[in-house]
Amino acid sequence: MRWSFRIASVAGIPIRVHATFLLLLLFVAWSHSSEGGPGVVQGLLFTVLLFSCVVAHELGHSLVGMRFGYKVRDITLLPIGGVAGFERMPTDPRQEMLIALAGPLVNVVLAVALYAVLGATGGLVPVESVGVTTGGLLERLMLVNVMLAGFNLLPAFPMDGGRMLRALLARRMDYAQATQTAARVGQAMALGFGLLGLLYNPFLLFIALFVYMGAEQEAAAATMRSLFEGLTVRSAMVTRFSVLRDDEPVARALELLIEGEQHDFPVVAPDGSVRGMLSRTLLLNALGRGDERRPVGEVVRTAGDAAAGDAPPLVLAPGASLDDAVEQVRNAGLASVPVLDGGRVVGLLTIENLAELAMIHNARARAAQLGHSHTT
Repeated sequence: MRWSFRIASVAGIPIRVHATFLLLLLFVAWSHSSEGGPGVVQGLLFTVLLFSCVVAHELGHSLVGMRFGYKVRDITLLPIGGVAGFERMPTDPRQEMLIALAGPLVNVVLAVALYAVLGATGGLVPVESVGVTTGGLLERLMLVNVMLAGFNLLPAFPMDGGRMLRALLARRMDYAQATQTAARVGQAMALGFGLLGLLYNPFLLFIALFVYMGAEQEAAAATMRSLFEGLTVRSAMVTRFSVLRDDEPVARALELLIEGEQHDFPVVAPDGSVRGMLSRTLLLNALGRGDERRPVGEVVRTAGDAAAGDAPPLVLAPGASLDDAVEQVRNAGLASVPVLDGGRVVGLLTIENLAELAMIHNARARAAQLGHSHTT
């Protein structure tokens, strides 16, 4: 995720913090400033411990997912919670159920452990005297873990409870239909969160927006996966495209951009190997620096060094699974990827073209339904 930096690694999983998380810490410090230095420290300590519980929650998902063979790119902390970045989400209902359940289960275990510690040390107090902002540190952490478990178990897709709902639905219907149904339930609950946010707590508006948009994105991704299942990259790649030699100037790329509809250009070496992709963003940035005469090979090499060190650029094979290829392109955050056959670029797989294929499929599906309704 952009604007995030790594702070640790657990079981080989990088733990990252988004830059906006620092704004939360500043807000916590400011909100406790009237209590003096000790109050600020205590507020920051509680926030750090709270998000440590969030990390433990996401690690629960990640470690169970890894047991099933799913790779986890990282865990990123945001002001509204944490996100475990799976390279590919499970489609097996049983696996998704267990992965989704693992996160809240971690919070339940933490709450029970804190309860046991408080009981052993005589620190238990009446429940009514404990709140997120009142009571002792351990009591507040125990309450937070109970709340995290309970909130995440709500069937508001794409939260854990929503994923569990999809897993149950997927036992009775196909995956895409189960996702659509779970997404509609999640969006309905998001509207409820939004209403409560307007009436009581504005923070619920952010939760509502996250749930609503997340459900919509997950539903769209599931529909696209079902559409591309069983297809190869060859069936969806663009075959009319332009290639740039690595010694050609940026000005040549600008000419091609203006002449046609292609936005990203494969940059190849004399031996035909791919140096990288010159995206429209990289092209415009180079123009902004006055680098019209600079070789495009230098532009993509500099961008690649800054982004991924010595990692080779992503390329695809025409016979590769389209479903898997789409996941790779999305995970890499790219708009287009070159397709190589025998060391030669034979096509481009672009997000734009995939979206158009999905729209064509949806239009044909609507026409088929309309024709069916006319004949019945």
